Amino acid sequence: MNAPAVHIHKPVRELVGEKEWGVRVNLAACYRLMAEYGMVEMIANHISARIPGTTNEFLINPYGMLYEEVTASSLIKIDLDGNVLFNATDYGVNQAGYVIHSAVHSARHDVDCVIHTHTLAGMSVSAQKQGLLPLAQTAMRFSDVGYHDYEGPALRLDERARLVQSLGNREALILRNHGLLTVGDSIPECFNNHYRLERACQLQVMTLSCNTEIQLPPDEVVQSTYAGFEKSNALRRRGLLEWPSLLRKLDRIDPSYAS
Repeated sequence: MNAPAVHIHKPVRELVGEKEWGVRVNLAACYRLMAEYGMVEMIANHISARIPGTTNEFLINPYGMLYEEVTASSLIKIDLDGNVLFNATDYGVNQAGYVIHSAVHSARHDVDCVIHTHTLAGMSVSAQKQGLLPLAQTAMRFSDVGYHDYEGPALRLDERARLVQSLGNREALILRNHGLLTVGDSIPECFNNHYRLERACQLQVMTLSCNTEIQLPPDEVVQSTYAGFEKSNALRRRGLLEWPSLLRKLDRIDPSYAS
C-alpha cells in the first residue's frame, strides 16, 4: 500500500474533475472537524469517500498526516483492489484503512462515506458486554447498531466479508474492543452519524461513572423513538442542514482544508 509519491507540479484542482474536487474539499473538511471535536488518535484511523460516478474508487487520508493537516489536495485516490490511482504526497495508505473501507465501499453501494475512530468513549463502550445502552434520545437513534468481534487490527483481507456481514444495512457498527464505524449517503450525513454515536458513547461512560441506579425507558418507547430517526421517517436528511455552518466554523479557524 505504500506506493511511491506522485510528485505533481500543477495544482491538484486542475488535475481532477469538478465533482471529485468537491468531494475532496468536503472530505478534508470532515477530517478537520474530527480533529476539532477531539475524535482523533494522532495519525491513526481513517475516513473515506467514494469518487462520484464510480463504484470502485475512493479517497482516503495519507498515512502519516494528522487530521488537522489534511487538505483537499493531499487525499489519496485508490481503488477496491488497493491500487494507488493518484497521490500528490510522500505518504502511503494505512493497510487497516484499506481493508475496512474497501470492504464497505465494495458491498454498500448506497454508502458514499465511511468513518472509523478509536476514541476513548467509543473504545470503552466497545469493551462493555451490554453494548450501547438507550440512556437518552441520542443513544436511541442507534438502537439497531451492529457489533463485530475483534479479530486483530483489521489487516487481513478475509475479514472484509465478516465486517460487511456485521454492518448489514445499518448506519453504525461497534467494533468490539476496537472502536466505532459509521457510514452515510454523503460526507455531511456520515459526519453527523459519527458525531452523534460518539456523543452516545460519551454519555454512557459518564452515566456509568456516576455509580448510581440507572433508569432506562420502556423498550416500546425506545423502538418508537428509533423508528422516528429512520431515514424513511425523518423530517430531514441528517447532517445536511448543519454542514454549511460547520464549514463556516472551519473557515474561521483555518480555511487551508480547501486547498
